[in-house]
Amino acid sequence: MANRMPNASNGSLAAFLKDRRTRLDPSSFGFSGRRRTPGLRREEVAQRANISPTWYTWLEQGRGGAPSADVLNRIAKGLLLTEAEREHLFMLGLGRPPEVRYLRADGVSPRLQRLIDTLEASPALIKTATWDVVAWNSAAQVVMTDYSTLPAGQRNILRFMFLSPTIRAKQHDWENLARFVVGAFRADAARAGAVSEVAQLVDELCGASPEFATLWRENDVLAHGDGTKRLKHPELGDIELEYSAFAVDGRPDLSLTVYNPVDSKVADRIRDLARRRKERDATDPSMKPSAP
Repeated sequence: MANRMPNASNGSLAAFLKDRRTRLDPSSFGFSGRRRTPGLRREEVAQRANISPTWYTWLEQGRGGAPSADVLNRIAKGLLLTEAEREHLFMLGLGRPPEVRYLRADGVSPRLQRLIDTLEASPALIKTATWDVVAWNSAAQVVMTDYSTLPAGQRNILRFMFLSPTIRAKQHDWENLARFVVGAFRADAARAGAVSEVAQLVDELCGASPEFATLWRENDVLAHGDGTKRLKHPELGDIELEYSAFAVDGRPDLSLTVYNPVDSKVADRIRDLARRRKERDATDPSMKPSAP
């Protein structure tokens, strides 16, 4: 017999289901007929979710035991819930969030891009759980890599670290950094439910880089919260950056990393380099990067 949920949880789940059901337009789903109340009928939601009408009715009445994750996923699909609403549904029904479903990112919102663009002296990157860079600011272009000159499929941090001699030469203590990157990458992929999505990349890197293959076999898992990074920059010289990593709310597939120069003079020089680069690109069309 299914375990009964606490009354408060029963009531909250019931109210949430009813509220979302009454917001839906029956005609958009091909349902017709006169109705005394707005939205879909309970049996129509049950039909869309492929569950028993009686079972769904009990859920809306705060009766019965806790629904399974499969039932909640079906209801979420039937009610066209957003990812945030689906997570809330699981918290009400089971007291925990749903298992992560990896959603591949094609880019970021204009608002998020504008946010990182305000960081004139702080390189900022937004990457996926597979460590593909999908957004960056001008400071990142002049300090890290000019991602805009690369095709989208080549903007991967793991490929940079293990397959690019230029990027490797810029790193202080490459060996320890490489170990950290692999461990943090493994943790990010698992957290976002992207283990299967990274399999092809891992196979590629294992075949191309014996060093990556060795580190991957060690199965280290590391946190990527904050720390310091040192670089050998061709124009800025040896620089030290403090970094912090942030989750992007509503986008479990993305993370934001911001690098702040430790030396204020370096910050001024980064700001100046980024400004001069923008001016150059504006006056010389031949210097603008090609489209990805």
